[in-house]
Amino acid sequence: MNIRLNLKENSYDIIVERGILEKAGTHLNLDRRVLVVTDSGVPAIYAQTLAKQCKSPVICTVESGEDSKSIKCFEKLLYTMLENGFSRKDCVVAVGGGVVGDLSGFAASAYMRGVDFYNIPTTLLSQIDSSIGGKTAVNFAGIKNIVGAFYQPKKVLIDPELLKTLPERQISNGLAEAIKMALTSDSELFDIFEKKDVAESIDEIIIRSLNVKKSVVEQDEKESGIRKILNFGHTIGHGIESSENLSELYHGECVALGLIPMCGEKIRPRVIEVLKKCNLYNIQDFDWDKISNATFHDKKADGDSVEVTTVNEIGKYELKRMKCSQVIEMAEKALKGWS
Repeated sequence: MNIRLNLKENSYDIIVERGILEKAGTHLNLDRRVLVVTDSGVPAIYAQTLAKQCKSPVICTVESGEDSKSIKCFEKLLYTMLENGFSRKDCVVAVGGGVVGDLSGFAASAYMRGVDFYNIPTTLLSQIDSSIGGKTAVNFAGIKNIVGAFYQPKKVLIDPELLKTLPERQISNGLAEAIKMALTSDSELFDIFEKKDVAESIDEIIIRSLNVKKSVVEQDEKESGIRKILNFGHTIGHGIESSENLSELYHGECVALGLIPMCGEKIRPRVIEVLKKCNLYNIQDFDWDKISNATFHDKKADGDSVEVTTVNEIGKYELKRMKCSQVIEMAEKALKGWS
């Protein structure tokens, strides 16, 4: 399946095909120096498989986890390219999840004012969401994604076969983003979650999710309008993720919790049932003071207010500006009420 993301001079193909990693060289220009970036949690054979197809590969492995989305690791990639004589004609390829993709893309955007960047996502979360759209970033001063750039890849290769090595919890982590997109934009995708076997439908879920994001990004590449719907669930989700006592939760698990208060009471029971089905209903003893503090410092906040996406009917959304304190109150009430 070839999905074309149309952004004028920044357009590129997203190819979804089982086994495509082993023939990546037929789709990507690897006849040059190639920085292959991966992390310690990704099977090493994935980066090695790609490196064998490159003329002059350099593999750089960072530690697995959100801590690698840092200025320190960003510097590490820049030093690696500099020490290995990379020029503006060379490229960076991410082989990993969202952390690797965000970090690698940002380094590619900055090195010599921009070198080619390819993304080969290896987690469901990155295959469904973060590998396309051009958002690259690192975390700084405890704030997620606060330093970065919009920098589109030249091509994205998505191989569902790579998901076979993922733990079940990581699959659930990725499904949260697909549920998010179903709620705002694709009622038929939500029907899949409600009525079908999710594991058997994974290729369709990936493709439908990518098409939702493609449509949104084509209309609003740099998040000045409709693209903000992709942050559905993220305001509270990022607050939960950044609060100290909940750091053991994955990104998708936090987003899933953030969806609940932003859904109308009429559809909320259906949403919760789908989250339970996907092992994403992780209600805990929340510290709302810490969550509130983290939410107020989110980059999407403007003074004491924030623009949020709400869903009252599956497949349709509404953007509205609310006081941060009101959002926290809604979240506390909704998550306590359904625990």
